Amino acid sequence: MSYHDWITVLHRLREQRQSCVLVTVLSERGSVPRDSGSKMVVTADDSFLTIGGGHLEFQCIRQAREMLSAGTQSPHCEDFSLGARLGQCCGGMTRILFEPLMQQQPAVHVFGAGHVGQALVSLLTTLPCHIHWIDSRDGQFARVPPGVTALQPEDPLDCVASAAPGSYFIVMTHHHPLDLALCEAILKRGDFRYAGVIGSQTKAQRFRYRLEGKGVNREVLSRLRCPMGLPEVTGKLPAEIAIAVAGEIISVYQQQAAQAACPPQLSQAG
Repeated sequence: MSYHDWITVLHRLREQRQSCVLVTVLSERGSVPRDSGSKMVVTADDSFLTIGGGHLEFQCIRQAREMLSAGTQSPHCEDFSLGARLGQCCGGMTRILFEPLMQQQPAVHVFGAGHVGQALVSLLTTLPCHIHWIDSRDGQFARVPPGVTALQPEDPLDCVASAAPGSYFIVMTHHHPLDLALCEAILKRGDFRYAGVIGSQTKAQRFRYRLEGKGVNREVLSRLRCPMGLPEVTGKLPAEIAIAVAGEIISVYQQQAAQAACPPQLSQAG
């Protein structure tokens, strides 16, 4: 793909569910690197197009990434003096518009690409989330839906360590000891929004006993969903299990989105 068109860039980033900041030169006075209307698109790890390079572009990229890191939603204008402030030889003045285009989508890490994992990932791709699909076995990713990041690490625990805070973790691997190790790593992080593992009530009791013995805090352990999935959705077919788990993910996500939109008010003593 050629990144010569900012509209094309934004379309591709939306398909990839990546947040970005659209940086636009609104006005200029005197000698400046680029004319009004010039645009650049900045993500957390990359930038596309240019507003002229040099220290101006460097500062704009830095500011855009600070906005992404802070989750800033509102556009912002700022004036730059290319001589006094930035030390560029142009010496002119320019006004820059920063427009954050945030993709409010949770990061969902699905461990396991068996039949249930395949059915679940197919469902999750229709939802507003960024999916990391993880399985260390060869030949498991015969078909990866668009927008899904498939990973085949030597050690799946590395994917827990590198996950962003506030991630959703779904554990359904082929190996119970691996399920247990993943749950331990996820729970000891403590900064997850959702942690669930596939299994029966017997597996849940066994896991909770062993995880507590490994030093996992009881309060954190109580947040582990096992068996995971909406209890009202029953059945053992991969599609049925996938629907139950996806329904629970949607429920948790919607509850947290509602809480973010309407934070609780502090009571006032009369």
